[in-house]
Amino acid sequence: MSEYYQLINEPLTELIAKANKIRAENFQNQIDVCTISNAKSGACSEDCKFCAQSSFYKTDVLIYGLKNVTELVAEARAAKENGAVRFGIVTSGNNLTEAELDLITEAISIIKNQVGIIPCASLGALTKEQLLQLKDAGLMRYHHNLETAPKFFSEIVSTHSYEERINTVKIAKSIGLEVCSGGIMGLGETFEDRIDFALLLQSLSVDSVPINFLIPIKGTPLESQATISMDEAIKTIAIFRIILKDQVIKIAAGRETILKDFQGLGFLAGANGMLIGGYLTTRGRSVADDQQLIKQIQNLWLN
Repeated sequence: MSEYYQLINEPLTELIAKANKIRAENFQNQIDVCTISNAKSGACSEDCKFCAQSSFYKTDVLIYGLKNVTELVAEARAAKENGAVRFGIVTSGNNLTEAELDLITEAISIIKNQVGIIPCASLGALTKEQLLQLKDAGLMRYHHNLETAPKFFSEIVSTHSYEERINTVKIAKSIGLEVCSGGIMGLGETFEDRIDFALLLQSLSVDSVPINFLIPIKGTPLESQATISMDEAIKTIAIFRIILKDQVIKIAAGRETILKDFQGLGFLAGANGMLIGGYLTTRGRSVADDQQLIKQIQNLWLN
Protein backbone atom coordinates (compact mmCIF):
# COMPACT_ATOMS: atom_id res chain seq x y z
CA MET A 1 0.00 0.00 0.00
CA SER A 2 1.38 3.39 -1.01
CA GLU A 3 2.31 5.69 1.87
CA TYR A 4 0.44 8.39 -0.01
CA TYR A 5 -2.88 6.62 0.60
CA GLN A 6 -2.70 8.03 4.13
CA LEU A 7 -3.24 11.51 2.66
CA ILE A 8 -6.85 10.58 1.87
CA ASN A 9 -7.82 10.81 5.54
CA GLU A 10 -5.83 13.93 6.44
CA PRO A 11 -7.82 17.10 7.23
CA LEU A 12 -8.30 19.22 4.14
CA THR A 13 -6.80 22.31 5.75
CA GLU A 14 -3.59 20.42 6.49
CA LEU A 15 -3.37 19.09 2.94
CA ILE A 16 -3.87 22.59 1.54
CA ALA A 17 -1.12 24.00 3.76
CA LYS A 18 1.34 21.25 2.76
CA ALA A 19 0.53 21.58 -0.93
CA ASN A 20 0.78 25.37 -0.98
CA LYS A 21 4.18 25.22 0.73
CA ILE A 22 5.48 22.77 -1.89
CA ARG A 23 4.07 24.90 -4.71
CA ALA A 24 5.70 28.05 -3.34
CA GLU A 25 9.08 26.35 -2.92
CA ASN A 26 9.09 25.20 -6.54
CA PHE A 27 7.26 27.92 -8.46
CA GLN A 28 7.02 31.05 -6.28
CA ASN A 29 4.15 33.07 -7.81
CA GLN A 30 4.44 31.84 -11.40
CA ILE A 31 1.28 30.73 -13.23
CA ASP A 32 1.57 28.71 -16.45
CA VAL A 33 -1.20 29.99 -18.74
CA CYS A 34 -2.16 28.31 -21.99
CA THR A 35 -4.89 28.37 -24.62
CA ILE A 36 -5.97 25.51 -26.86
CA SER A 37 -7.60 25.36 -30.27
CA ASN A 38 -10.15 22.68 -31.13
CA ALA A 39 -8.47 22.42 -34.51
CA LYS A 40 -10.40 19.37 -35.74
CA SER A 41 -13.66 18.44 -34.08
CA GLY A 42 -15.85 15.36 -33.73
CA ALA A 43 -16.18 12.10 -35.69
CA CYS A 44 -13.56 10.46 -33.48
CA SER A 45 -13.04 6.72 -33.91
CA GLU A 46 -12.32 6.17 -30.18
CA ASP A 47 -14.97 5.30 -27.59
CA CYS A 48 -13.88 7.29 -24.52
CA LYS A 49 -17.04 7.29 -22.43
CA PHE A 50 -16.68 10.89 -21.28
CA CYS A 51 -16.14 12.48 -24.68
CA ALA A 52 -18.66 14.40 -26.77
CA GLN A 53 -16.47 13.99 -29.88
CA SER A 54 -16.68 10.19 -30.08
CA SER A 55 -18.52 8.86 -33.15
CA PHE A 56 -19.92 6.11 -30.90
CA TYR A 57 -22.31 8.55 -29.20
CA LYS A 58 -25.01 10.99 -30.26
CA THR A 59 -24.13 14.43 -28.94
CA ASP A 60 -24.60 17.93 -30.26
CA VAL A 61 -20.88 18.52 -30.73
CA LEU A 62 -19.76 20.41 -33.84
CA ILE A 63 -18.08 18.26 -36.48
CA TYR A 64 -15.54 19.83 -38.82
CA GLY A 65 -12.22 19.04 -40.47
CA LEU A 66 -8.82 20.49 -39.74
CA LYS A 67 -8.63 24.27 -39.64
CA ASN A 68 -6.26 25.88 -42.11
CA VAL A 69 -2.92 27.48 -41.33
CA THR A 70 -4.29 31.03 -41.43
CA GLU A 71 -6.96 30.20 -38.86
CA LEU A 72 -4.52 28.48 -36.50
CA VAL A 73 -2.00 31.32 -36.68
CA ALA A 74 -4.74 33.89 -36.04
CA GLU A 75 -5.89 31.95 -32.98
CA ALA A 76 -2.32 31.78 -31.71
CA ARG A 77 -1.98 35.57 -32.04
CA ALA A 78 -5.23 36.05 -30.12
CA ALA A 79 -4.03 33.67 -27.39
CA LYS A 80 -0.82 35.69 -26.97
CA GLU A 81 -2.79 38.93 -26.76
CA ASN A 82 -4.94 37.35 -24.04
CA GLY A 83 -1.90 36.60 -21.90
CA ALA A 84 -1.30 32.93 -22.71
CA VAL A 85 2.31 31.77 -22.90
CA ARG A 86 1.47 28.52 -24.72
CA PHE A 87 -0.86 27.70 -27.60
CA GLY A 88 -1.97 24.12 -28.19
CA ILE A 89 -3.31 22.67 -31.43
CA VAL A 90 -5.72 19.84 -30.55
CA THR A 91 -7.32 17.41 -33.00
CA SER A 92 -9.96 14.73 -32.50
CA GLY A 93 -9.02 11.15 -33.31
CA ASN A 94 -5.99 9.03 -32.51
CA ASN A 95 -3.91 9.72 -35.61
CA LEU A 96 -3.39 12.14 -38.50
CA THR A 97 -3.15 11.84 -42.27
CA GLU A 98 0.10 12.91 -43.90
CA ALA A 99 -1.58 16.02 -45.29
CA GLU A 100 -2.93 16.97 -41.86
CA LEU A 101 0.47 16.50 -40.27
CA ASP A 102 2.11 18.69 -42.94
CA LEU A 103 -0.46 21.46 -42.40
CA ILE A 104 0.06 21.43 -38.64
CA THR A 105 3.83 21.37 -39.15
CA GLU A 106 3.58 24.53 -41.24
CA ALA A 107 1.33 26.22 -38.67
CA ILE A 108 3.70 25.38 -35.81
CA SER A 109 6.67 26.80 -37.71
CA ILE A 110 4.88 30.10 -38.30
CA ILE A 111 3.58 30.27 -34.73
CA LYS A 112 7.06 29.65 -33.31
CA ASN A 113 8.90 32.06 -35.58
CA GLN A 114 6.37 34.84 -36.19
CA VAL A 115 3.85 34.89 -33.34
CA GLY A 116 6.18 34.42 -30.39
CA ILE A 117 4.03 32.07 -28.33
CA ILE A 118 5.18 28.57 -27.32
CA PRO A 119 3.58 25.98 -29.63
CA CYS A 120 2.11 22.77 -28.19
CA ALA A 121 0.02 20.04 -29.79
CA SER A 122 -2.31 17.17 -28.90
CA LEU A 123 -2.68 15.01 -31.99
CA GLY A 124 -3.11 11.43 -30.79
CA ALA A 125 -0.73 8.49 -30.85
CA LEU A 126 1.92 9.79 -33.23
CA THR A 127 5.06 7.91 -34.21
CA LYS A 128 8.60 8.97 -33.37
CA GLU A 129 9.10 10.16 -36.96
CA GLN A 130 5.94 12.28 -36.87
CA LEU A 131 6.88 13.83 -33.54
CA LEU A 132 10.38 14.59 -34.81
CA GLN A 133 8.85 16.37 -37.81
CA LEU A 134 6.82 18.56 -35.49
CA LYS A 135 9.77 19.17 -33.16
CA ASP A 136 11.95 20.24 -36.08
CA ALA A 137 9.25 22.77 -36.99
CA GLY A 138 9.33 24.26 -33.48
CA LEU A 139 7.01 22.16 -31.34
CA MET A 140 8.06 22.48 -27.70
CA ARG A 141 5.54 20.40 -25.78
CA TYR A 142 3.34 17.43 -26.66
CA HIS A 143 0.07 16.86 -24.86
CA HIS A 144 -1.23 13.32 -24.43
CA ASN A 145 -3.56 12.64 -21.51
CA LEU A 146 -3.48 9.23 -19.86
CA GLU A 147 -6.96 10.16 -18.55
CA THR A 148 -7.05 7.99 -15.41
CA ALA A 149 -5.30 5.31 -13.36
CA PRO A 150 -3.99 2.18 -15.12
CA LYS A 151 -6.43 -0.25 -13.51
CA PHE A 152 -9.45 1.98 -14.22
CA PHE A 153 -8.68 2.82 -17.85
CA SER A 154 -10.50 -0.19 -19.31
CA GLU A 155 -13.69 1.05 -17.63
CA ILE A 156 -13.76 4.13 -19.84
CA VAL A 157 -11.97 3.19 -23.10
CA SER A 158 -11.88 -0.02 -25.16
CA THR A 159 -10.64 1.09 -28.59
CA HIS A 160 -7.02 1.62 -27.57
CA SER A 161 -4.80 0.47 -24.75
CA TYR A 162 -3.23 2.21 -21.80
CA GLU A 163 0.14 0.90 -22.94
CA GLU A 164 -0.28 2.76 -26.23
CA ARG A 165 -0.85 6.03 -24.42
CA ILE A 166 2.13 5.53 -22.14
CA ASN A 167 4.30 4.62 -25.14
CA THR A 168 3.41 7.89 -26.87
CA VAL A 169 4.42 9.83 -23.77
CA LYS A 170 7.71 7.94 -23.60
CA ILE A 171 8.47 8.55 -27.29
CA ALA A 172 7.84 12.28 -26.92
CA LYS A 173 10.11 12.46 -23.87
CA SER A 174 12.81 10.37 -25.60
CA ILE A 175 13.22 12.90 -28.43
CA GLY A 176 13.44 15.88 -26.10
CA LEU A 177 9.90 17.21 -26.16
CA GLU A 178 8.28 18.41 -22.98
CA VAL A 179 5.14 16.42 -22.19
CA CYS A 180 1.82 17.57 -20.79
CA SER A 181 -0.22 14.63 -19.52
CA GLY A 182 -3.02 14.41 -17.01
CA GLY A 183 -6.62 13.34 -16.96
CA ILE A 184 -10.18 13.68 -15.78
CA MET A 185 -11.28 13.34 -12.19
CA GLY A 186 -14.76 12.05 -11.36
CA LEU A 187 -15.07 9.25 -13.91
CA GLY A 188 -15.93 6.81 -11.14
CA GLU A 189 -12.40 6.16 -9.96
CA THR A 190 -11.42 5.98 -6.27
CA PHE A 191 -9.02 8.26 -4.41
CA GLU A 192 -6.57 5.36 -4.41
CA ASP A 193 -6.84 5.29 -8.21
CA ARG A 194 -6.02 8.99 -8.32
CA ILE A 195 -2.95 8.50 -6.16
CA ASP A 196 -1.79 5.61 -8.36
CA PHE A 197 -2.33 7.90 -11.36
CA ALA A 198 -0.28 10.72 -9.85
CA LEU A 199 2.53 8.31 -8.99
CA LEU A 200 2.59 7.04 -12.58
CA LEU A 201 2.80 10.59 -13.94
CA GLN A 202 5.64 11.21 -11.50
CA SER A 203 7.50 8.12 -12.73
CA LEU A 204 7.11 9.24 -16.35
CA SER A 205 8.61 12.65 -15.50
CA VAL A 206 5.95 14.55 -17.41
CA ASP A 207 6.41 18.31 -17.27
CA SER A 208 2.83 19.47 -16.88
CA VAL A 209 -0.28 17.77 -15.47
CA PRO A 210 -3.72 19.13 -16.40
CA ILE A 211 -6.46 18.19 -13.95
CA ASN A 212 -9.91 18.20 -15.50
CA PHE A 213 -13.16 17.54 -13.63
CA LEU A 214 -15.86 15.55 -15.38
CA ILE A 215 -18.82 17.53 -16.61
CA PRO A 216 -21.29 14.84 -17.74
CA ILE A 217 -22.26 15.36 -21.37
CA LYS A 218 -25.68 14.33 -22.64
CA GLY A 219 -25.45 11.46 -25.09
CA THR A 220 -22.30 9.92 -23.60
CA PRO A 221 -22.30 6.84 -21.34
CA LEU A 222 -21.34 9.08 -18.40
CA GLU A 223 -24.18 11.55 -18.87
CA SER A 224 -25.70 10.52 -15.51
CA GLN A 225 -22.42 10.33 -13.56
CA ALA A 226 -22.59 12.38 -10.37
CA THR A 227 -20.05 15.20 -10.30
CA ILE A 228 -17.52 15.38 -7.49
CA SER A 229 -17.82 17.95 -4.72
CA MET A 230 -15.72 21.07 -4.36
CA ASP A 231 -14.01 19.61 -1.28
CA GLU A 232 -13.10 16.44 -3.17
CA ALA A 233 -11.72 18.45 -6.08
CA ILE A 234 -9.57 20.58 -3.76
CA LYS A 235 -8.30 17.49 -1.93
CA THR A 236 -7.39 15.91 -5.28
CA ILE A 237 -5.40 18.98 -6.37
CA ALA A 238 -3.57 19.08 -3.03
CA ILE A 239 -2.64 15.39 -3.14
CA PHE A 240 -1.40 15.70 -6.72
CA ARG A 241 0.81 18.63 -5.68
CA ILE A 242 2.20 16.73 -2.70
CA ILE A 243 3.14 13.85 -5.02
CA LEU A 244 4.13 15.89 -8.09
CA LYS A 245 6.32 18.36 -6.27
CA ASP A 246 8.02 20.18 -9.15
CA GLN A 247 5.65 19.45 -12.02
CA VAL A 248 3.21 22.08 -13.26
CA ILE A 249 -0.36 21.32 -12.22
CA LYS A 250 -3.03 23.02 -14.30
CA ILE A 251 -6.70 23.10 -13.44
CA ALA A 252 -8.65 22.94 -16.64
CA ALA A 253 -12.10 21.85 -17.81
CA GLY A 254 -14.73 21.70 -15.10
CA ARG A 255 -13.02 24.18 -12.79
CA GLU A 256 -15.82 26.72 -13.23
CA THR A 257 -18.60 24.20 -12.60
CA ILE A 258 -17.00 22.24 -9.76
CA LEU A 259 -15.05 24.95 -7.92
CA LYS A 260 -17.46 27.78 -8.73
CA ASP A 261 -16.50 30.80 -6.59
CA PHE A 262 -13.66 28.86 -4.95
CA GLN A 263 -11.31 28.63 -7.93
CA GLY A 264 -8.69 30.59 -6.02
CA LEU A 265 -8.65 27.83 -3.41
CA GLY A 266 -7.48 25.42 -6.09
CA PHE A 267 -4.33 27.51 -6.43
CA LEU A 268 -3.83 27.70 -2.68
CA ALA A 269 -4.08 23.89 -2.78
CA GLY A 270 -1.13 23.55 -5.13
CA ALA A 271 -2.21 24.32 -8.68
CA ASN A 272 0.03 26.72 -10.61
CA GLY A 273 -1.39 26.70 -14.11
CA MET A 274 -4.67 27.12 -15.99
CA LEU A 275 -6.28 27.14 -19.39
CA ILE A 276 -7.96 30.33 -20.52
CA GLY A 277 -10.20 30.98 -23.49
CA GLY A 278 -12.38 27.87 -23.22
CA TYR A 279 -11.89 24.16 -23.76
CA LEU A 280 -12.54 21.73 -26.59
CA THR A 281 -16.32 21.40 -26.52
CA THR A 282 -17.29 23.47 -23.49
CA ARG A 283 -17.05 27.20 -22.88
CA GLY A 284 -15.07 28.57 -20.01
CA ARG A 285 -15.20 31.94 -18.33
CA SER A 286 -14.42 35.12 -20.21
CA VAL A 287 -10.76 35.90 -20.76
CA ALA A 288 -11.17 39.13 -18.80
CA ASP A 289 -12.53 37.23 -15.79
CA ASP A 290 -9.65 34.76 -15.90
CA GLN A 291 -7.09 37.53 -16.23
CA GLN A 292 -8.57 39.10 -13.10
CA LEU A 293 -8.47 35.70 -11.36
CA ILE A 294 -4.77 35.35 -12.16
CA LYS A 295 -4.04 38.74 -10.57
CA GLN A 296 -6.05 37.78 -7.49
CA ILE A 297 -4.24 34.45 -7.16
CA GLN A 298 -0.81 36.06 -7.38
CA ASN A 299 -1.83 38.62 -4.77
CA LEU A 300 -2.94 35.78 -2.49
CA TRP A 301 0.41 34.05 -2.92
CA LEU A 302 2.36 37.23 -2.20
CA ASN A 303 0.40 37.79 0.98
